[in-house]
Amino acid sequence: MHYQIHPCTDNARAEHVILSSGLGGHGAFWKPQLEALQQHFHVLTYDHEGCHSDAETLPADYSMRHMAQQALGIFKDADIQQFHFIGHALGGHIGMELARLIAESRENLQMKSLSCINAWNQLDPHTQKCFQARISLLENSGAEAYVRAQALFLYPPQWISEHQESLEQAENAQLTNFPPAHNVLMRLQALQQFSVNEQHAEALTNTQIQLIANQDDFLVPVKKSADLQKSLGQGVLEIFASGAHASTHTETAQINQVLLNFLLS
Repeated sequence: MHYQIHPCTDNARAEHVILSSGLGGHGAFWKPQLEALQQHFHVLTYDHEGCHSDAETLPADYSMRHMAQQALGIFKDADIQQFHFIGHALGGHIGMELARLIAESRENLQMKSLSCINAWNQLDPHTQKCFQARISLLENSGAEAYVRAQALFLYPPQWISEHQESLEQAENAQLTNFPPAHNVLMRLQALQQFSVNEQHAEALTNTQIQLIANQDDFLVPVKKSADLQKSLGQGVLEIFASGAHASTHTETAQINQVLLNFLLS
């Protein structure tokens, strides 16, 4: 299991925060959040299964349930019973499916809070077209075209202009460890098929929920977080003007503060 616990800097008895990344699937996605969160919590980051170049082939019926089961296995291995869960897009969906899995299996676990960043209740037609474009790039042009294009869906134009050198370095690193194309396609398929239902809402009844959205998110229309709030029947919705889809990187200070305000309230 590829996971790491980053201990709280000031309190050995601190609560745990679990960070689950989006489609890329790597725990390193959360590096901009670690220092801020570690001041108050033990922070667990993990790599989603199937996201490394040497990964085993994911099954053809791969689903959000498989991803939630992976997370559940990590909690058991790390002996964590209570936790806060923060997910970016796909990661938020894992959190919702995990809550349903815990409720159904009667596991002795408690998700104290769930924070979802730029997530949705069901796939929007615009997001679907974006995914179709990425799938076409991967299938017809290969991994490099797929990786080089993804910044257009994740970051604001000005941010890309100002961070071109570091962005290219990150893309090069991603290409050296790019997973089998089949695995990427199976994860995209699972993400597109997922939708929130009454079982998710019921499983999260006693969980505090925070929804974060960015007005300039090109990949996911901002209204989808409001739709998610309605589907769950609860949740604090916070919308920011800028930051785009990967606002954890582009508006780090703002996102870190709003996460801490919620977790510590």
